[in-house]
Amino acid sequence: MPELPEVETIVRHLRVALKGLRIVSVDVYLPKVLASPDIVSLQTTLPGKAFLELERRGKYIIAHLAGGAALVVHLRMSGQLVYEPEGGPLPKHTHIVWRLNRGRLRFTDPRQFGRVWLVPADRLQLVPGLRDLGAEPLDSTFRLETLAKALSGRKRSVKAVLLDQTLIAGLGNIYTDEALHRAQIHPVRPAGSLTARETRALYQAIREVLQEGIAYGGTSVRDYVDGTGQEGSYQNLLRVYGRNHQACPRCGQPIARIKVGGRGTYFCPHCQPERTPEVGRRTPEENKSAKPAPSPRDDREPIENRYRTSRGET
Repeated sequence: MPELPEVETIVRHLRVALKGLRIVSVDVYLPKVLASPDIVSLQTTLPGKAFLELERRGKYIIAHLAGGAALVVHLRMSGQLVYEPEGGPLPKHTHIVWRLNRGRLRFTDPRQFGRVWLVPADRLQLVPGLRDLGAEPLDSTFRLETLAKALSGRKRSVKAVLLDQTLIAGLGNIYTDEALHRAQIHPVRPAGSLTARETRALYQAIREVLQEGIAYGGTSVRDYVDGTGQEGSYQNLLRVYGRNHQACPRCGQPIARIKVGGRGTYFCPHCQPERTPEVGRRTPEENKSAKPAPSPRDDREPIENRYRTSRGET
């Protein structure tokens, strides 16, 4: 699934490519990807409208159009939103095409989970999930205290909390695994058991991996391409994600793959031990306020779902 760096990369490309271009017509080849409105309304409302600005919120792409309308796209698992200045054969699995006064914008999605909405720009809350998004991890308002509050007192695994879009917007499987590895935190650790030192390390790691992902144009491990149709290159720098049985770049021990909340999860058992750090390893300030970590049997997730090692998977 395209995550924050991939969606941000697409938005940055399309912001430049689409600015000022006008929609001439719209072709819808797979009606189910159009969540709102119906096809006829879309085809009668959009012609003549120009693209004004694009922005990202979480994993949503929001294109503001002339006349107070907004085109909202969620790529889900395999969606692509690509501007092509020239025509030519459409790729397989292309479901919507916006034909412009110069070139075209296409929505392509092999798995057909992506969705498109057309709503008034002042009523973005009509898009399911958009109004409930949590903090943006690259915004200046996302501080260490923001992350600490999201983790505090929670018995769910730290990975599950990081994937909760109502707490932190934009993180997904890839960058969560990478951030936890950098911070040396086991993905099934109860979120509320993290020490102040670990929380600080995780905060820095989250911002680092997201910024790096954007700098390298995103991670192309399956279907992702940017707004111009080019693959990203951050997949060449991943330390744990997708590297089952390969050597950890930090310690040389093999990377493992487990299931956390139904999600394939990659980590280093040596660098990311499941146990809570011993009290003696904390700072004096942390020792004073340290509380015992919740017992795994009290966790909301059954332990067999939280920690299930895969065998022979790559």
